Amino acid sequence: MDLSFADVAAARDIVYRHLPPTPMWSYPLLDAAVGATVFVKHENVQPVGAFKVRGGFTLLEAMSAAERARGTVSYSTGNHAQSMAYASAIYGAPCRVVMPESASPAKAEATAALGAEVILHGPDLETAQRHAEDLARSTGARLISPGDTPELLAGVGTLYLEILEAEPDLDAILVPIGSGTGAAAAAVVASKLAPNCRVIGVQSDASRAAYDSWRSGELVKRPNRTRVDGLATGRGFDLPQRLMRDGLSDFLLVTDDAITEAQRLMASRAHTLAEGAGAAPLAGVLSRPDEFAGKRVAVVCTGGNANAGELATLG
Repeated sequence: MDLSFADVAAARDIVYRHLPPTPMWSYPLLDAAVGATVFVKHENVQPVGAFKVRGGFTLLEAMSAAERARGTVSYSTGNHAQSMAYASAIYGAPCRVVMPESASPAKAEATAALGAEVILHGPDLETAQRHAEDLARSTGARLISPGDTPELLAGVGTLYLEILEAEPDLDAILVPIGSGTGAAAAAVVASKLAPNCRVIGVQSDASRAAYDSWRSGELVKRPNRTRVDGLATGRGFDLPQRLMRDGLSDFLLVTDDAITEAQRLMASRAHTLAEGAGAAPLAGVLSRPDEFAGKRVAVVCTGGNANAGELATLG
C-alpha cells in the first residue's frame, strides 16, 4: 500500500474524462486582509461540492467489472460518501455508505440522492466503520477505507498537479487534514514538482488524532470533539501518515472558532462559500501572520458543503 508521483500522473487522464480542472484565483481584498498573496484552489465547485470526487473516479476505474458488480461499502461523515456515490453512479456500481447518526442530514440526503444506500449507524465514525466492515464481510462488497486506499489518494493528488503547474513558485500549500489523504497526496506531488514549496497541514485542535499521530510517529486515537465535519476524525490512518511523516513541512492546530472566522473572511473577501474544512487552511495562515507575511501561498478550499449551523454563524 503506497503512493507514487507516477500514480498521481496516471490518475489525471481518468479524472479528466469526468471533470475539468478547477479554478484557482487570488483576491486583492483577501490578500490585503492576510498580508500575503493567497491563491484559493476552488474544489468547492466540484459536482459534489468537494475534492474527494477525484479519488472516487480513480478508484472505480481501477476496479474490475466483477468488483464493480459486487459494489462497495464505506464509512464517512459526508464528503467521501458523496464522492463514492457520485462515481459509483457513473460506473453503474452499487454503493453503500455507513454514516454516524450524528452526520449532517444534508450530507446524508445528498449522498442518497446520488444513488447510494445510506445507513446511519452509531454515535461516531469508529462505530460506523465497524458496521461497514461487517457489511463488507456479509455481502462480498469491497470495503473502502476513506484514508488507506491508494487509488483515492492518487485521484486527489491531481488537484496538486493543477496547483503547481499553474503556480510553480509557491512558498507553501496549506491543506486541511481529517484522514490526511489530501496532505499526503500534496506531499508526494510537491516533492516531485516543487521541492522548495512547503506542504503544511491544518487540523482542528478539538480533533487532533492526525496531528498527534504525525508528531509521535505512531497511529493514535484521540477524542473527536470538533464541530467541523470534514476534520472530524478520531484516529490516524496508516497510508497518509507514512506519506505525511516524510512530506509535511509543518502541521498547525487551529480552533473551531478560528475556522469560523476564516469562513467569514472567505465569504466577504473571496466570494467563496467554504465549509469548515475548506476554510481551515486560511485559518492556518491567519494563525501565523509573521511566518506567511509577503509569501505566495495556496489554500485548498476542499469543499463548500456548509451545513445549516455553519451558514447561520456566517451572517
